[in-house]
Amino acid sequence: MLKFLIEKEFKQIVRNTFLPKIIIMMPVMMMLVLPWAANQEVKDVRLSIVDNDHSVYSERLVNKIIAGGYFKLTDVSASNPEAMRSIESGKADIILEIQDEFDKSLINEGVARVMISTNSVNSTKGGLGSSYLSAILADYATELREEGGQAVVTAVEVPSFGVIPQYRFNPHLDYKVFMVPALMVTLLTMLCGFLPALNIVGEKEAGTIEQINVTPVKKLMFVLAKLIPYWVIGFAVLTVAIGLGALVYGIYPVGNLLTIFLFATIYILVVSGMGLVISNYSDTMQQAMFVMFFFMMILLLMSGLFTPTTSMPEWAKTITVFNPLKYFIQVMRLVYLKGSTFFEMIPQFLALCGFALALNTWAVMSYRKSQ
Repeated sequence: MLKFLIEKEFKQIVRNTFLPKIIIMMPVMMMLVLPWAANQEVKDVRLSIVDNDHSVYSERLVNKIIAGGYFKLTDVSASNPEAMRSIESGKADIILEIQDEFDKSLINEGVARVMISTNSVNSTKGGLGSSYLSAILADYATELREEGGQAVVTAVEVPSFGVIPQYRFNPHLDYKVFMVPALMVTLLTMLCGFLPALNIVGEKEAGTIEQINVTPVKKLMFVLAKLIPYWVIGFAVLTVAIGLGALVYGIYPVGNLLTIFLFATIYILVVSGMGLVISNYSDTMQQAMFVMFFFMMILLLMSGLFTPTTSMPEWAKTITVFNPLKYFIQVMRLVYLKGSTFFEMIPQFLALCGFALALNTWAVMSYRKSQ
């Protein structure tokens, strides 16, 4: 009987005019588009320059800033009030004002002053932009100091030391390496969560589910027949996503692929069970979509997909304990970036097993054969 029900589900998915297209298109779109769009790197910051010196040193500083690739010179103003008008009109994000007699101060005193004014309406862009600019200024000062007699000459030699940063697990600070594994989790969540819910509600609206309700099929068997096809589809989609990540971005898991598929086995049951629970309480497809969308938005935003959960306030951290997405996103990033083993992720495994057991038990208990 179970085999017959599973075959029925696969035939129903294939015959549907919408589901096969979304199953094929969603991995391609999410893996090829979102890693470029979901990017928190700050580039092309619009810069306004107020150069009160117009010397060789100030021109060299401006050229160095522009050559870095992070800043785009959009405005050269004669005064600070004029540059502020560029900030207010949205034409510039940061103002760099170079003091009068900039070169003389460097040569005679060894110290020169510049002022950075940042538009912090977008606090991330303002903070990172000013940090980038400060780092470039510091590097420029080091260059002048190393040139010796041509630039800054200090009267007293002071001890100094060099710092060579080493970035572990993501040495090039490529944001896609951080985002691609998490987007695979989002992909599984959308497909294996939404589709089972819409499938059952669609049968309710069409009236075909009544034909199953009058048969002696047990509730557990019915739920398993709904879960297993999307469990297989989830594995296929995850395999395609891993392949696209390797071919398009050159991102390979440092750890074992079997560890990812083991956790995916449990996670697909979690989100499919959640979709089945929602479908059991929904009478129309529109109702199921709205409820599923409501929960998905909260779960995604509080999963650590874009911002780490450790930076959230304590009350929000407590809520994330009940978010299954958080645990699988942690697993994907740990395996992809650090090569963590199964034994290092036992807490995440136990949490996902708990969610799978609770949600699928709820799905079986809440399914009503008599409507």
